[in-house]
Amino acid sequence: MTIESARTVLVVIPTLNEVRTLPDVVRSLCQDLPAHARVTLVVADGGSTDGTVELTRRMSEADPALHLLANPRRIQSAAVNLAAQVFGREADVLVRCDAHAHYPVGFVRQLLETLDRTQADAVVVPMDSSGATCFQRAVAWVSNTWAGTGGSAHRGGRRSGFVDHGHHAAFRMSSFLRAGGYDESYTHNEDAELDCRQRKFGSKVYLDAEIRLGYHPRNTVRGLARQYFSYGKGRSRTVRRHPGSMRARQLALPANLVISALAVALAPMYPLALAWPIAYGAALGFTSVSIAWQQRSVCGLLSGFAAGTMHVCWAAGFLSGLVFVRESAWQPELASVRALSPGGRVTP
Repeated sequence: MTIESARTVLVVIPTLNEVRTLPDVVRSLCQDLPAHARVTLVVADGGSTDGTVELTRRMSEADPALHLLANPRRIQSAAVNLAAQVFGREADVLVRCDAHAHYPVGFVRQLLETLDRTQADAVVVPMDSSGATCFQRAVAWVSNTWAGTGGSAHRGGRRSGFVDHGHHAAFRMSSFLRAGGYDESYTHNEDAELDCRQRKFGSKVYLDAEIRLGYHPRNTVRGLARQYFSYGKGRSRTVRRHPGSMRARQLALPANLVISALAVALAPMYPLALAWPIAYGAALGFTSVSIAWQQRSVCGLLSGFAAGTMHVCWAAGFLSGLVFVRESAWQPELASVRALSPGGRVTP
């Protein structure tokens, strides 16, 4: 499929109480659309109570290409699957968007061009974090560094190329359907799990570092902690479902938490055991001072604390998932009869 033959594009925006951000997202996505393609936008709402549904209805009255779809399962994975089932029968390309991100002008057009140029089956993009409050800025700054991402290519990366995983942007619909769509039992890490299945079916995932999204991280410690705990818990399922998908940077976090906990427990008998957690704390302190100096802001002093929250909560979620969540290895020979099809249910 070339860009000229990609006549139909389905853009899905899962929402849940996004009345403040949705208009800007829809507006930016509708700018500089590819002239050759017919684009359908679907807002898949998970039961908003803040006026998102009413707003979408008003916008759809002015734009017949925009549709509202109720998502009774509420989660994002179910929203995208349902939109693909209901509106994706003739779509060549599926584009997944977030209602709280900032999209560049021509986003959809650029994705189609990248699919055509690279002959990839899916395109993923990097996210650049930014913030409004002091803590949110600290989280954003550290999220754009190795300390916050472990070198993950799609979190502030600058190099394009074929990758194992990234922030989802566009799929050839045939690849999405062949892999079975998102697993709706996942509330987090469903994107990485789908990428594993896509690759095992022979699909190629391309990171285009020239197409960049803006992202606002959580603005409270509690919100950040809950988010990263859920990330870790989701990843623990993915690595057991797809052995070999774990990366060293991810294994380092639960290992650090276990070693630090053991060091503290052994400290009364072996004081030198504290060398490890002290060294880790010093590294976080250096991160805080370094970012505060680079950004010329005292808010940067919170960066090390934010990174530590992300590390510890991700690791705790990962270990919790290993203990309390059962998971078995994925078997492609069984999945081949469970593929997503319009009108069907996703059960990878």
